[in-house]
Amino acid sequence: MGIPKEKGIDHTLTMMMEGYKYIANRRNRFRSNIFETRLLGQKVICMGGEEAAEVFYDNDKFKRKGAAPKRIQKSLFGENGVQTMDGAAHKHRKAMFMSMMTPERIDDLLAIAEQQWDIAVKDWQKKGRIVLFREAEKVMCRIACQWAGVPLWAKELKQRTEDMSAMIDAFGAVGPRHWQGRTARDRSEKWIRGIIRQVRYGERNPSKETPLYQVAWHRDLNGELLSLQMAAVELLNVVRPIVAIGRFVTFGALGLHDFPETKEKLRSGDEKYSRMFVQEVRRYYPFGPFLGARVKNDFKWASHKFKKSRLVLLDVYGTNHDSDLWENPHEFNPERFQEWQGSPFDFLPQGGGDYDIGHRCAGEWITVEIMKVSLEFLANRIEYNVPKQDLNYSLVRMPSIPKSRFVMEGITVK
Repeated sequence: MGIPKEKGIDHTLTMMMEGYKYIANRRNRFRSNIFETRLLGQKVICMGGEEAAEVFYDNDKFKRKGAAPKRIQKSLFGENGVQTMDGAAHKHRKAMFMSMMTPERIDDLLAIAEQQWDIAVKDWQKKGRIVLFREAEKVMCRIACQWAGVPLWAKELKQRTEDMSAMIDAFGAVGPRHWQGRTARDRSEKWIRGIIRQVRYGERNPSKETPLYQVAWHRDLNGELLSLQMAAVELLNVVRPIVAIGRFVTFGALGLHDFPETKEKLRSGDEKYSRMFVQEVRRYYPFGPFLGARVKNDFKWASHKFKKSRLVLLDVYGTNHDSDLWENPHEFNPERFQEWQGSPFDFLPQGGGDYDIGHRCAGEWITVEIMKVSLEFLANRIEYNVPKQDLNYSLVRMPSIPKSRFVMEGITVK
């Protein structure tokens, strides 16, 4: 028996109109965790749930090369970066990123985060009224560059932050947002190429433990240094995701506002609750809608034959809200993580599977830790008012963000 198939010539426009819930809507309609549709003129398999995620992250069954559309590579990821690699080459390149995630380097990052938030909130107090999303992205840009060893002058902070933001915002976009993302990437890659060139010519000497040093002098399996362009792509793959944490922080602030009882619990200083709150923000609010891969070789699963090179999309948002995996999934409840055992396939805000040999985000650990520092800062170190505004967020717009970007007033430092 075959899997359900969505009727029609092409459903790309429908996906754009339904956004995060496109795959989940059909999983519910077909009562199946797997179905076939047509997107951008090609047959595509969509699937979700824990078992589907486990299959999706089997490196013997799927590859990433050719999965991410060029339009996304040209705006968000950069062309031919680590996200598009497979096999030994991917494992070797991924090891470079994982080497940056030592406990010592994460401690350095968190110390920088504390320092930058302290500087930022003192400035907010003078302004009186700020838009958190914009300010959080600037804070994250300063954190990312300082930790990575990338020089960032005060006069260029606004441009660099806006460029990182535009790259992230281009995901799932067509028209002006997409082209703004491409322009931002071109400008950012040129900037980073220049910095890496300075390192290689001895004009700049970053510390050996910094991502700037490690990427500038990284040698691939063939023993050759990365090209300036590829080094720029991969260094941006360190900096840009940290800037993206500003989006999680904004949703975290929304969580504190919408569920005020959580703020009191966060203020208790309970380390375990802080982590549970961060995890629930990452599960509950929309971040990544889905992920793609291509079938490596023919295989059969769930009574369906997966043909070589077929594009497969994994339902990230739907899996994070799957009632078979999460009790009352559309309720905000940090305590659900009290007994959670940490399955690599049921909780997918930044992908699933194994960190070292798979495609799970290498920066997931630092995302959680920076969110903890940031949200504890908002809950414990400042007082503020949330004026009347439109805090709704769309599940059609990808990536999503509250419409008002979370305005704060009357900010005072405790």
